[in-house]
Amino acid sequence: MTISAQKQQNARDRILDTAMRLFYQDGIRATGIDKIIGESGVAKMSFYRNFPSKADLVTAFLLRRHDFWMSWFTATVEERLASSNVGIEVIADVLRIWFKQDDFRGCAFINTVAESGSSESDQCRIARDHKAELEKYVERLAARLGLKRPKEIASSAMIIIEGTIVRVQMTEDPDLAVTCKQLLKKLGNPIRETRASENSLPNGSRR
Repeated sequence: MTISAQKQQNARDRILDTAMRLFYQDGIRATGIDKIIGESGVAKMSFYRNFPSKADLVTAFLLRRHDFWMSWFTATVEERLASSNVGIEVIADVLRIWFKQDDFRGCAFINTVAESGSSESDQCRIARDHKAELEKYVERLAARLGLKRPKEIASSAMIIIEGTIVRVQMTEDPDLAVTCKQLLKKLGNPIRETRASENSLPNGSRR
């Protein structure tokens, strides 16, 4: 790599690193190009050489965010699965770690869809792809844990996961992950939960 190419790569990294922080912290619409240029310390010409438009930068941000978050999430889930006897509710334990981080601002992909003016935009497509990959991972996890109908479980788990993320963002209460864990545990143990409910009924109410 030539010196000029290396400088350009370094400038691109600085721009993207700054965008990663500001887009997630303040939102895409609220973060202007001038602020990113100022905080990344690059020249305006250098910025537009690397990212011809803000939309190009947003796309790069989402793709990197996807890689970073999925790598962290799956690695942390796998680590906990290997070290303890847990079920699909381990997802809630990992989410709680994320919720308790000082810079937690919800899901970057949910936030992007909320800010986007069109569901057909590249940004919304990337967001949908991110959620689809997450759901596929949960489905594979459910199958590995020996749960019946892993596809259905993954679909239900995604509603629990997404709902918890939004609620924690709104309430700033990371301990809502406890409720998420209870719901995921019931999802992973439907027979046990049904039998427990039946056993709590009066004798005359059982069939």
